[in-house]
Amino acid sequence: MKELVEVIAKALVDYPDEVVVSETEKDKVIVVDLKVAQSDMGKVIGKSGRIAKSIRTVVSAASAKSDKKVIVEIDN
Repeated sequence: MKELVEVIAKALVDYPDEVVVSETEKDKVIVVDLKVAQSDMGKVIGKSGRIAKSIRTVVSAASAKSDKKVIVEIDN
């Protein structure tokens, strides 16, 4: 999931070198933490959170075959 989030985020932002994605796993939950440059936060979140919701939907669909729940958190 980490690679998927990284590819999507780098395609959206102006500073792809500053995209940092980390992944932690506990029991049946995977938390993917996305960090981008402050000036790119709006591009990753989108109007009313639409782009962030879309990223979470794509990741959720990609993880549907596994038994694990994936949570995407966006930080700056």
